[in-house]
Amino acid sequence: MPSVVGLLEQHELAARRRVDGLREEANRIQAELAAAELEWQEWVIARRRVDTVLAPDGDTAGMEVAPDLQDADTKPAPRDAVKPKSQVPVWRQGLAWSVLSLDYQRILEALADRVRLRQGPLTCQEMASAFGMDVVPARVEALRSKAKRLVARGWLAEPAPGRFTLAAGVSGSGGAS
Repeated sequence: MPSVVGLLEQHELAARRRVDGLREEANRIQAELAAAELEWQEWVIARRRVDTVLAPDGDTAGMEVAPDLQDADTKPAPRDAVKPKSQVPVWRQGLAWSVLSLDYQRILEALADRVRLRQGPLTCQEMASAFGMDVVPARVEALRSKAKRLVARGWLAEPAPGRFTLAAGVSGSGGAS
């Protein structure tokens, strides 16, 4: 009959192997996520460039195009972008989205797409799902906090409780509003 200590060691070893396996899988998924985010950012850049080229009035001075990506570790940073976690400025006519951190720009992009497709406002749960996030309370509440901050600063409107859309006057171009 095996000893209790021997049985505990077997269970500990099995648990450690499981943790090691899950860590390897998490690292693989993180690498895959980084590659997917890079591809997504390249498509955003491509669409913005097409928007610039196809601007109806030919005026591209107010539209901003992100620079090419040098490698997978660098992300495009418009010259007038603020640092992540910075405060959200009050919206005013002509203020470019690039003054916002990437998280806020991502929210505006999603809502601009909804406006362009003539779809209604989004909930934070729908945003989390659209961004590929786990739809868990922590993620949803983080998005809600950002969306509420954008509402308070005039970038977004909340036509119904918990449903967000671009505020009147904020353009969907990503450039100057």
